[in-house]
Amino acid sequence: MTEIGFHFNAPDKLNYACRLVRKAVNARGLRVVVVGDAEALDVVDAALWQLSPVDFVAHCRSDAQPHVVARSPVILSSEGADAASLPHREMLVNLGLEVPVGFERFERLIDIVSDEANDRQVGRSRWRHYADRGYTIQPHDFARSAS
Repeated sequence: MTEIGFHFNAPDKLNYACRLVRKAVNARGLRVVVVGDAEALDVVDAALWQLSPVDFVAHCRSDAQPHVVARSPVILSSEGADAASLPHREMLVNLGLEVPVGFERFERLIDIVSDEANDRQVGRSRWRHYADRGYTIQPHDFARSAS
């Protein structure tokens, strides 16, 4: 069963996602799919390019050539697309508003929720979706860890 981490009240969820992805790839050797809307993926894409050469994380969009997708440790995929159709299965990072399609085929899902009211509201809905299906959720509250 997919391990679910729910990281909520993130003051800057896109910056946090970049740090999380960098750590997952560079420190743990994981292959990661990041799901979100076009704007969020553009920000993550640009931020990953701005990492220092030592921290650089190779990445591509899910619509890249198949050989590029297969070799990239990080794939940026549009919200609503079936993430399970991609070759990676280790970690899925959700930046979107919806439950990611095919999340149950991944070893781990990290669902990141900002401290904005609308994001928190739809985040609660995703939490209920996972809990109603019997997933154990590991919470990480940024508000609590900051105090």
